[in-house]
Amino acid sequence: MKATSFSKLGLGFAAAAAIGVMSAGIAHAKTDLLVYTAVEADELKGFKKAFEEDYPEINIKWVRDSTGIITSKLLAEKENPKADIVWGVAATSLLLLSTHDYFQGYAPKGVEKLDKLYYDTKNPTPLWVGQRAWIASICFNTVEGEKYKLPVPATWDDLTKPVYKGHVIMPNPNSSGTGFLDVSSWIQIKGEDAAWNYMDALHTNIARYTHSGSKPCKLAAKGEIPIGVSFAYRGAKSKNAGAPLEIVAPSEGVGWDLEAFAIVSNTKNLEAARALADWSVTEKANRIYNEAYAVVAMPGIAKPVKNFPENIDKKMIKNDFQWAADNRIRILDEWRKRYDGKSEPK
Repeated sequence: MKATSFSKLGLGFAAAAAIGVMSAGIAHAKTDLLVYTAVEADELKGFKKAFEEDYPEINIKWVRDSTGIITSKLLAEKENPKADIVWGVAATSLLLLSTHDYFQGYAPKGVEKLDKLYYDTKNPTPLWVGQRAWIASICFNTVEGEKYKLPVPATWDDLTKPVYKGHVIMPNPNSSGTGFLDVSSWIQIKGEDAAWNYMDALHTNIARYTHSGSKPCKLAAKGEIPIGVSFAYRGAKSKNAGAPLEIVAPSEGVGWDLEAFAIVSNTKNLEAARALADWSVTEKANRIYNEAYAVVAMPGIAKPVKNFPENIDKKMIKNDFQWAADNRIRILDEWRKRYDGKSEPK
């Protein structure tokens, strides 16, 4: 064989090898799934790992922020949504977004095993499906409380007493889903006029409003403020880590919302989005939810979570998600006019 023939033969083998490598790369290429979420950042790594163990062909790419900020981002993108799926965001936010035809219906495999209160049953196929409840609570630093001679508050009304002036931090409801569930639940518990009167009195005692639902409890855990209005997960986590906290579920009842998911209507990665939806209603996923949250969507799964207020599920108010979604903009506008002057800079 001539030298030129050997050269051509070598080129042929090289080309075949290159094609083989490219084919292998294509075969093993992962689908990037863009997921907007408000789940606490310290949990996301675990969720990604658990899901991708079962679906190694999918790579979750999180876009994470507080509920209010994620909701505003989604609304700003409503003409051309960027996310493939919204996951671990307040059900009330998903109800609001659904009025803009943001989501497509999908019944994840096994959704019928969930409590019917925790997913959309008003549409032929659910537009949203709940995962777990996050529940309002008060984080009280016992060391700081003793220093300032503050009693442990037992009720929401207690927080308006003069003794607490300047010692309370809570989330801004325009930024934080926790802040919004506080405000909307106070209105549902007390009635509109009484609730605004209550918030006027509470405002007098507020040191500042944060743009994160977990931050008030984190600050209380560090001793930077005696009282942080937050949610039970963050309080229990901080107390488990050794913070001198008392986690209080006020006796009038506590607001709550569902972390929920919904598939965006224009996703280009529908198969991958449905895979995450299917995984998210499994027993495996619900057991992971229960590691940190006391109330999950699948009955019979939840076990007590260390340092959650005892029987907190019995104090969860009868929450009208649709009312909260329908009145969200009005409530937030009124709150902003009255109280935004004490909010932290963004």
